[in-house]
Amino acid sequence: MAFRARARGFFLAFLVAAVAARPAAAQETVDRIVARVENDIILLSDIRDLGAYQMLVQGKKEPDARLLDRLIDQGIVRTEAEASGYPRPAREDVDAEVEKLKTETPAGASFEERLRENGLTEADVRRMVESQLYLTGYLDSRFRPAVQVDQKDVEDYYQKTVVPLARTKGQEPPSLESSQEWIHELLVQQKINEQADRWLKERRSRLHVEKMA
Repeated sequence: MAFRARARGFFLAFLVAAVAARPAAAQETVDRIVARVENDIILLSDIRDLGAYQMLVQGKKEPDARLLDRLIDQGIVRTEAEASGYPRPAREDVDAEVEKLKTETPAGASFEERLRENGLTEADVRRMVESQLYLTGYLDSRFRPAVQVDQKDVEDYYQKTVVPLARTKGQEPPSLESSQEWIHELLVQQKINEQADRWLKERRSRLHVEKMA
């Protein structure tokens, strides 16, 4: 169902993909540094990797300035997650997400061909997927317990969004009963996003973030 797919894809839009941070002290000078966040650095190649992953998954990528902001946010979340001892995702979960990407390959192009077109390897994709699951899982565990969505919220979303959208497409709207679970989850995810955005802005204000020209 198109509505359900839309809900599933909403979660934490700023984490379209995740690139592992590099401690400055351990990094050789083999790439141009584009930003520093405390003791971590972000390289130009990190921006390119994230852009390539977006091309693989979405068929388009954001401007470099937006990609850099995503990487800075990811670094902040990663630091907090590691400090809290949040567990890494299970191998089976990473496998499942990679397989999902493979099944979403457009007709006429193999997954391997798309990897080559975007200058990625399957190991690159696994690394990004693993990091993405880690960061989104941490934010979910941090903010979900405080989120509240009541039945009126669900019904309002159904009447104001689901029903009109179906009708504009000439479709019969799904029943409220069949839509209730995914609408509730989508609204929870929206509120998690809102809380995460506020938290990230507050954390950024307390950290030394330097962008290089």
